[in-house]
Amino acid sequence: MDIGSLSWVLFISFIIVVFLGPIVIPFLHRLKFGQAIREDGPTSHQKKTGTPTMGGLLFLVSTTFVALRFSGSPTIQILLFVLLGFALIGFLDDFLIILRKKNLGLTARQKLLLQVLVVVGFLLILHFRGWHFVLDLPFWPFGLSLGIFYPLFLVVFMVGFSNAVNLTDGLDGLATGTSAIAFAAFAYIAYFKSEWNVAVFATAMVGALLGFLVYNRHKARIFMGDTGSLALGGALAAVSVLTHAEIWLLLIGLIFLIETLSVMLQVFSFKTFGRRIFKMSPIHHHFELSGWSEWRIVISFWSFTAICSLLALFLYFH
Repeated sequence: MDIGSLSWVLFISFIIVVFLGPIVIPFLHRLKFGQAIREDGPTSHQKKTGTPTMGGLLFLVSTTFVALRFSGSPTIQILLFVLLGFALIGFLDDFLIILRKKNLGLTARQKLLLQVLVVVGFLLILHFRGWHFVLDLPFWPFGLSLGIFYPLFLVVFMVGFSNAVNLTDGLDGLATGTSAIAFAAFAYIAYFKSEWNVAVFATAMVGALLGFLVYNRHKARIFMGDTGSLALGGALAAVSVLTHAEIWLLLIGLIFLIETLSVMLQVFSFKTFGRRIFKMSPIHHHFELSGWSEWRIVISFWSFTAICSLLALFLYFH
C-alpha cells in the first residue's frame, strides 16, 4: 500500500458520497425523515427543523464499500463492526425521534447499554485474535499493562468518545470537519506504522466525510444524525486502539473532550450552585449566543482541531 493507493481510496470515497447526495437527500425528504430541533436550543436553530437527518448513512455506505474493496482484511472487518455497530444504535435513536416527531429517541440508559455491548464485542474479537491489551505511553519506552482494568478503560474510552462526537454535532459541518481532520491524523500515524488496513479505513473515512461536507456545510442540506455522530466517535476510538495511539486521541480529539467537559461543568455548576458557567452548553452554543456566527465557530473549531492534530503528529514522530 502506497500513497498513490491511499489517494484513490480518498478520491473514490469522496466521489461516492458526492454522487449519492442528490439521490438520498430528496429521498429522505419524501420519507419526511426531518430533524427535530431541541426546544431548549438556540432559537435561531428552529429554522433547521425538517432538514433531512440520518445523513450519516452516506459516509457509512461509502466507507464500508471502499474499505472492503481496497482491503477486506480481518482488521477492516473489525473496524466496520465498531463503525456499523455504533451506527445502528444511532439509527434506532434517530428513527424513534422521527417516529415520535419530537426530540425523544432511545433513553440514555438504553443507549449506554447498547454502546457497551458493541465495545464488549470489540474486546472479545481482539481477545480471540491474541491482542496485547497494553497502553503505549508518550515519551515512555515501556507499555502500561492495565490487566483486568483494560476492558473497563476501553468501555469508558470508546463510549465516551462516541458520545463526545455526538455532543459536538450541533452546528452545520462541525462534527464532520473535526472528525475528518482527526481521521486524517490517524491515517498518517497508521501509514507510517505500516498498519496498512487501518490507514485504508481512516483514509476512506476522510474522503467520505469530505464528500458529506459538500452537503453538510452551512447552510446544511442534510444532517448526519446520531446515525453518523455515534459511529464516528466509536470508530475514531477503535482506530486509536488498533494503532496503539489511544493516548494521542486525547490531544487529536481535544475539541470533543472540551465539548463534553463543558456539558459536565454546566450540569454540575447548575445542580450544585444554581448557576450556569456558560450561556448554553455544549460550548459551541455558548459562542453562538455570544454573537459569533455559526460559520465562524465551525472554522475556529476546525482550526483548533487541525492545530491539535499537527502538534500530536509532531510529538508522536519526535
